[in-house]
Amino acid sequence: GVDVIAQGEALVKASDCKTCHHPTNKIIGPAHTDVAKKYDFTEANVKMLANKIIQGGVGVWGEVPMNAHPDITQDDAEKMARYVLSLDGEKEH
Repeated sequence: GVDVIAQGEALVKASDCKTCHHPTNKIIGPAHTDVAKKYDFTEANVKMLANKIIQGGVGVWGEVPMNAHPDITQDDAEKMARYVLSLDGEKEH
């Protein structure tokens, strides 16, 4: 089957995520590995994070708002969320 984690990684690398998120270090936003550690890798959290990617938001990690990405589809945003949630070695459950 198609590897959604690899697809998500490619989407993250092609987007502007790296402006604010580093894989392992906090820059403006939290490191993607810290996001992975904070959230269980579940369908509900995939959908929640996908919505955050698309809509942006503020408040979970501090007061710096996350940019909205209205051009990213729900399907692609969920792949991106799956990639981020996989970074602490957790499999979807």
